[in-house]
Amino acid sequence: MNDVTGTADERLRRWRLVLGGDADGTGCALGGADAKMDGALAALYGRPGEGGRTGSSRSAGLGASAPTVARWLGDIRGYFPSTVVQVMQQDAIERLNLTALLLEPEMLEAVEPDVHLVGTLLSLNRVMPDEARESARAVVRKVVEDLERRLAQRTRTAITGALDRSARTHRPRRPADIDWDRTIRANLKHYLPERRTVVPSRLVGYARRQQAVKREVVLCVDQSGSMAASVVYSGVFGAVLASMRSLSTSLVVFDTAVVDLTDRLADPVELLFGTQLGGGTDINRAIAYCQGLVTRPADTTFVLISDLYEGGVRQEMLRRVAAMLAAGIQVIVLLALSDEGAPSYDHDNAAALAAMGVPAFACTPDAFPSLMAAAVQRRDIRAWAERHLPAGAVG
Repeated sequence: MNDVTGTADERLRRWRLVLGGDADGTGCALGGADAKMDGALAALYGRPGEGGRTGSSRSAGLGASAPTVARWLGDIRGYFPSTVVQVMQQDAIERLNLTALLLEPEMLEAVEPDVHLVGTLLSLNRVMPDEARESARAVVRKVVEDLERRLAQRTRTAITGALDRSARTHRPRRPADIDWDRTIRANLKHYLPERRTVVPSRLVGYARRQQAVKREVVLCVDQSGSMAASVVYSGVFGAVLASMRSLSTSLVVFDTAVVDLTDRLADPVELLFGTQLGGGTDINRAIAYCQGLVTRPADTTFVLISDLYEGGVRQEMLRRVAAMLAAGIQVIVLLALSDEGAPSYDHDNAAALAAMGVPAFACTPDAFPSLMAAAVQRRDIRAWAERHLPAGAVG
């Protein structure tokens, strides 16, 4: 009997979401997430009795407010699966003349461009007419430039310092290999005032062979709809890393297909417009492609940015990660690269990776430079995460 009642209640809930209105019509009141979903539907399709196109129980009611539309476009990604979101976005463009709204200067003036708005624009990439792209690019470029100003120098400084430290030796073979500045600072406690000199008990020098070796970094980014902010930050960081001559950087994005965007790293805006937010996930296929990019395993850091909801072959994915580790590749898994806090992710896959020695955790953009500095020095990433992230954040 309880099963029958539960089924009936679920039917009423679904009809209530389809028809809109209030509890008077169906006898079903909504709360929590359902109420938010109903609000998002009502914003686009309106309430019963307000008119609208034939065959629809709702009618459009979102209006033409730029801030409202931008917020709504971001909200629906959280309330509905990607296939439904694509339909609603297309309906919004057709019913509300959203294309014209994206072209209006008021849109850029009324909405503070941020990572989430960029994610929204990128998710509209498939259905955006050509004449709207320049307006969208202006928003994306502003956000990218702001992020680069905030993060680029910090990233270069952290990684350059880490590479420099990893290239030092305490047994320089020739006087020309001695780093006199660091040697003096390291031995100041041995200063002899009467002789006005420092007696070096330890030399700090350059390991020339290590300095000549380029480190390889492969960023492999999940572009499913829930990873929008991570895609934006990954594109910016990828461009910064690619600008460093001491690194050889590749960037690959994936859903059920794999796209290599390395050739667009010089222009992060162009790179971001090469992504296709939404769709399924095949992590195994993406890792297989990235394995083929590695030329020097011992000098390579592979960063997988994904919520780990695998739509491909799970066991094969784990086997490929194990093969990477066995080859000497440093593997890092980020559940998110954003400021959005703890993401939803596949706990079973995170636990399986942790058992292999690959912790999975979310990383903020501010912490990412420090993480990459630790990576190029081949430090223990779990230890780094436990020091820099909140307790319990490491999977």
